[in-house]
Amino acid sequence: MVAHTELPAQVPHEKILNNKHFERCNNEKTPVNSAGGTKGKVHHQNGTTISTQNGYASPGYENSNVPNKKKIHQKEEECSIFVAFFTFLSYGVLLLVGHIKEFFSRATTKEKNREDIEECSPFTNFTIYLSYGVLFFVGYVKEFFYPPSTKEKNREGYVPLYIGFESFYTRNVYRRIQDCWNRTICSVPGAEIDLMERYTPDYGWTMKLTGKIIKCINAGSYNYLGFAENKGPCHDAAEHTTKEVGITTSSPRMELGTLEIHRELEQLVIEFLGVEDAITFGMGFATNVLNLPSLLDPSCLVLSDEFNHASLILGLRLSGATVKVFRHNNSEDLEKKLREALICGHPRTHRPWKKAIIVVEGIYSMEGSICDLPNFVRIKKKYKTYLYVDEAHSIGALGPNGGGVVDYYGVDPKEVDIQMGTFTKSFGAAGGYIAGSKDLINHLRVTSHAQIYASSMSPPVAQQIITSMSIIMGKKGSGEGRRRIQQLSRNVKYFRQRLRQMGFIVYGHDDSPVVPMILYLIPKISMFVRELTKRGVAGVGVGFPATKITGGRMRFCLSAAHTKEMLDKILEEVDEVGYLCGCHYSSFRDSEPVEW
Repeated sequence: MVAHTELPAQVPHEKILNNKHFERCNNEKTPVNSAGGTKGKVHHQNGTTISTQNGYASPGYENSNVPNKKKIHQKEEECSIFVAFFTFLSYGVLLLVGHIKEFFSRATTKEKNREDIEECSPFTNFTIYLSYGVLFFVGYVKEFFYPPSTKEKNREGYVPLYIGFESFYTRNVYRRIQDCWNRTICSVPGAEIDLMERYTPDYGWTMKLTGKIIKCINAGSYNYLGFAENKGPCHDAAEHTTKEVGITTSSPRMELGTLEIHRELEQLVIEFLGVEDAITFGMGFATNVLNLPSLLDPSCLVLSDEFNHASLILGLRLSGATVKVFRHNNSEDLEKKLREALICGHPRTHRPWKKAIIVVEGIYSMEGSICDLPNFVRIKKKYKTYLYVDEAHSIGALGPNGGGVVDYYGVDPKEVDIQMGTFTKSFGAAGGYIAGSKDLINHLRVTSHAQIYASSMSPPVAQQIITSMSIIMGKKGSGEGRRRIQQLSRNVKYFRQRLRQMGFIVYGHDDSPVVPMILYLIPKISMFVRELTKRGVAGVGVGFPATKITGGRMRFCLSAAHTKEMLDKILEEVDEVGYLCGCHYSSFRDSEPVEW
């Protein structure tokens, strides 16, 4: 392993060379001249040589072509297994002593502005860290005697392509329980779903199908309004469009990939959201990743929620903008960090920012929380920043009209500068959109990589969105859209209240269709998923790296297609498996009956 220390060009060479490492090298290896000083040469990575006198660089270089950044390579000695063991042991003792201390003098762990978070007991916290300590200890001991092969097969001299903590975690945790994820389905992901049973003959290295079909109630798909159907008006319209214009344009929108159906969809999105203009894309994830770099550059400031989606994080990284992360849904922390960043300016030049933008989500897919949009709008107005809201999980699922978090709070759509959303969840389709002012959308039409290079949205997918959105807006279906929105809201409130009544810790807002139920431990996640599947319920277990390493949970996604009988069946099985796993962590139980 080689450590790289990058130094900016404006740092004087006197500071680089006048440190303990170079002084030691000069004292040991450089000759002494007649004046009592030392002479030597420091060789840089690019081949340049600097003559030194008394440890300082002389003004003349043998090669003046010096790059902006210099790298100093320092070889690191690897830690022995004995030292590594005692390192982990010391942390284990530290955690044990800390939890014993906090058991008698309990410290609050509730996050500020997170009333939905119930504190975990000290004993549960201790068992979580203890289980991971045992896991790491056993894993490292096993790999000390049976080290995993990291050599590239049939590639002599190649370094390992992938190695690190994630690979250790994959080998020792994920491989053993991977049957709980990447499950194969063979039906429409509606209120019910068909799973294809699998087994592993080699302890998780490979998975094989048994040929058996397991029919389950679907509590894991993002089918919020129940439009993932293989019959009905959406299916019939998409089938007709497929016969008329096919399934692809084989071209990006900027070339020969724009059909009349794409323009019809964008006009409908404009009307649905109440904005000036909108643009659509064929992939929801790429809507964030490929458009944020078109709006930001290294001279811009971004304030990003700590639980923002991976697509937002990747898009911000690609843009090169300076990102300040604020605590989840905490407007006070946001304002504090925004004010400090605006006062100090760019960290390198201390000049004013070119622009500043706040990036949040409507509903957070792992937390189930709804963003504090009114306060974010207030801060945006106060400091004259832009506001980017990702409505992937909230559009269609929130608000009296299904208009997302903007409709939920009754905020004027013009107050949100950039509205982003996807068609994957509530509309039963694929793709995404960005909506806002005409100037914004015209800019994206000529600069967005998703518009220039990616293939345009498939025509039957566009038709599925048009039909489902028209039903939500009341243009079709004779009130079917409003009925689905109300059914989803009723299902969400009933399901969440019943889970809390049973004694489970449930995260998120009472109106959020994303329902995370906390399990903490990885073994409990795998047991929960397997036992629910045996009982005819398909749920989703979530753990590291999608959450923090001690934040394992079951995540239920509710749908308007679920009936009360289906919800009661899910709740009955969850309660039974919860007792098997010992997951009733909540200390707050309400005995009052819950109405549907």
